[in-house]
Amino acid sequence: MTRPAVRIRDVHKSFGSTEVLKGIDLSVPKGSTTCLLGPSGSGKSTLLRCIAFLEETTSGLIEIDGDPLGFADPGGGRSRTRLSAGDIRRVRAKIGMVFQQFNLWPHMTALGNVTEALVTVQGMKRQAANEIGNQQLARVGLSDRGHHYPSELSGGQQQRVAIARALALSPDILLFDEPTASLDPELTGEVLNVMRELAETGMTLVIVTHEIGFAASVGQKIAFLDHGKLLLDGPPAEIFGTPRHPRLEQFLETYLDRGAATLV
Repeated sequence: MTRPAVRIRDVHKSFGSTEVLKGIDLSVPKGSTTCLLGPSGSGKSTLLRCIAFLEETTSGLIEIDGDPLGFADPGGGRSRTRLSAGDIRRVRAKIGMVFQQFNLWPHMTALGNVTEALVTVQGMKRQAANEIGNQQLARVGLSDRGHHYPSELSGGQQQRVAIARALALSPDILLFDEPTASLDPELTGEVLNVMRELAETGMTLVIVTHEIGFAASVGQKIAFLDHGKLLLDGPPAEIFGTPRHPRLEQFLETYLDRGAATLV
């Protein structure tokens, strides 16, 4: 059996007395696109941030390509031990993340934003970093925008620069946290097209999104969260097929894109 790209076992996450994740078990196959759906406050973004180790889980285990992330515990995640900083960095290097907000440096060009981590974190020579940066900008359709500053780019172009920045570090897994939430419909389409092309290359993607139609057509696995619990987990045809789970039906009925579920 092929080892999953991400394995999540009985993950809990609390902020103070508020439990946001309540025992999540989820496996993300290598080379797949997994879409995390659910109402606001269901825990989707928190789970994604835990996979990126931007948040530390309260209990439970997460493995990235078989390697424990942050904590290890052969006993099941309740009496775990923290790993060394070096081990955490090594595993985190396999993960890239694209956020809802673009988080670009305003004083740097698009190319500078893409290459900064290559130079300052990885110690790469500027010329080599620029070659990689230009390749990744071309990959997201921005080969002619490398010398433009963020203020000279549309929101969709800025988000594509952010995607190129994540790709430049050669991650095994790319996480997206509602990457189109702050874009208007026309700009949303150009970002979704880039994500669709990445999915077609066989890269492992985990996407938190409210774009139900995109999830239904591109996602190979759908995970539906509600009140911090994983309610549904499976292929789109199974999740969106009829009869649907009543909670998913309710979610789709209240969602603006009311016809999205008919795409499968």
